Amino acid sequence: MSMAVASITRISDVCLLVEDIERTVAFYVDKLGFRLRRRAEGFADFHGEGVTLAAWEIDHISQHAGVSKLRSPRHAHKVCVAVQLGAPDEIDRLHAELTAKGVPFYGPPENYVWNARCAYFTDPDDTLWELYAWLDGGPGDYHDDQP
Repeated sequence: MSMAVASITRISDVCLLVEDIERTVAFYVDKLGFRLRRRAEGFADFHGEGVTLAAWEIDHISQHAGVSKLRSPRHAHKVCVAVQLGAPDEIDRLHAELTAKGVPFYGPPENYVWNARCAYFTDPDDTLWELYAWLDGGPGDYHDDQP
């Protein structure tokens, strides 16, 4: 494996492009329980385990980095942020806790054909989130030819 490939596979941050940073910070802190790490004009990131979750206002990144500020239509998902929990019953517990805080789930947790118990919700910018835990037998066969 080349050094370029090895370097690019070390994902350190996932940055959600959002329309209203204040609304986003309120949702992630008040409803999901993230702790704010950094806050700047049009930007915030949060303490987490492993990958850092960040949010950047679309207009702000466009103004400073020259990227497109074209918005997706409402309810058009472009990414799914997945969180693996330790056991299927944790999905039900967290679903109940977040539902009580007003987090909009698509439905109750279910067992899916890919051998996981999952629940799906969206943030204020329609970013899709998946909570999942493997059922008995885990994720099944991997066909990864890497050592």
